[in-house]
Amino acid sequence: MPTVSYQGEEIECEKGTVLRDVLKEAGLSVYNGKMEQLNCRGSGSCGSCAVQVDGEVSEPGKKERARLWFPPHHPNHDVRLACQTKVEGDVEVTKGRGLFGQHI
Repeated sequence: MPTVSYQGEEIECEKGTVLRDVLKEAGLSVYNGKMEQLNCRGSGSCGSCAVQVDGEVSEPGKKERARLWFPPHHPNHDVRLACQTKVEGDVEVTKGRGLFGQHI
């Protein structure tokens, strides 16, 4: 089973599980500030669940790639949307500063 490391916690999950769901089920949030209440609930449209991911995850899909072109994000920022990323193996996750986690 893959292990997700985030904020000092290690969570085991099934391969192919959406990263946002893994963290949410463990009681951990990928949101900063008011985005905890104002996020899109995993539809991939708000971009507030952006995290830096190091490890084995799915490739970005069309929806995620499109959203990461809009401010405050940019494809060069090296972030992924937790709600669109599937865990494929062991992963280390880092949340950046800023309302959308854009400052890694």
